[in-house]
Amino acid sequence: MSRSNSERTKLTRQALIDAARRLFVENGYAETATPDIVTAAGVTRGALYHHFEDKKALFRAVVAQEAAAVAAEIDARAQTTATPKAALLSGTTAYFDAMRVPGRTRLLLLDAPAVLGAGEAAAVDRDAAEATLRNGLAACLGGSPAEALLQPLTAMLSAAFDRAALAIEAGEERSGYEAAIALLLDRLTDDLRR
Repeated sequence: MSRSNSERTKLTRQALIDAARRLFVENGYAETATPDIVTAAGVTRGALYHHFEDKKALFRAVVAQEAAAVAAEIDARAQTTATPKAALLSGTTAYFDAMRVPGRTRLLLLDAPAVLGAGEAAAVDRDAAEATLRNGLAACLGGSPAEALLQPLTAMLSAAFDRAALAIEAGEERSGYEAAIALLLDRLTDDLRR
């Protein structure tokens, strides 16, 4: 059965993203050359530039895919809970589980700001994991005066999650960070609802 042009296009694009992800994790962005990516993907250099303007655009696609995967895991886990607060706490565990995927912490929290710039990396996060956090906080704070602080609270808590993920990646004990974030969220949502 032959594939349509649309299917072949999607497969080629995904092959490039998958190969680039593996090489970016193994070698770092700077040490990964586009000829290595096309060889690993089994496509031509022309195919790379048909789908992506340059290596940075391909890296952006890798980061966006990783960020979407983190958000999807958080959303899936949060939907299985009965209350907004339980969803927020379940999302905490889901975030740390999602960040255990080898290379993900490096790609999202170290390389993305360095390669794309802090603003663009933050924008990717705002549309992914940070959006799930913002939605969870909004559900917990709905109707309270603290709802006016939703954006700064989301940004600050998102930074705490990222710092915890970096510490865990560096070898620190996950359980302590997960418990600390859960305690912070628990107390914060209780105090702000008053």
